[in-house]
This record gives sequence, C-alpha cells and structure tokens, in this order.
Amino acid sequence: MSEVAVASLTKESQMSDKIKPGQNSPASGQYQEVGPRGGQPGREVTVPKGRPMPPTTAPDRQYTLVDRTKNKSGGR
Repeated sequence: MSEVAVASLTKESQMSDKIKPGQNSPASGQYQEVGPRGGQPGREVTVPKGRPMPPTTAPDRQYTLVDRTKNKSGGR
C-alpha cells in the first residue's frame, strides 16, 4: 500500500470515531467535544449508551469517546 492510501485509511478511521450532535451514542462514557480541525476545546459530557449526543458549543464540532464507562453498559 502506498503512503497516501495508508494516510487516507487512518483519516477515515479517525473520522468514523467522531459522533455528531443528535446521533445516539454507541457506548456509555465521557465524550470530548472536537473542533473541525481536530482541536479539543476542553468540554466533556457524560452520555449513556443509546442516548442522543447534546448540542455542541459551536457549529461544525463533533464528539469523540475519551473514557468508556467501566461496566457492562460501556459496550465493547
């Protein structure tokens, strides 16, 4: 595989880890707000599995899971 193909696969896998506001959370845990270029403004929210993600503090931001809940509802 070329370096470009590997880089695009890595970027796609990182993109799939981001969850948009209003989408149901795939696992219980703490989610950090992430800016459009990957910056982390510092806001974290706790969301149970299957619940919709709350609105972000600015447009074009999404969430990424930073700390999965340490019980069976954390989902793996």
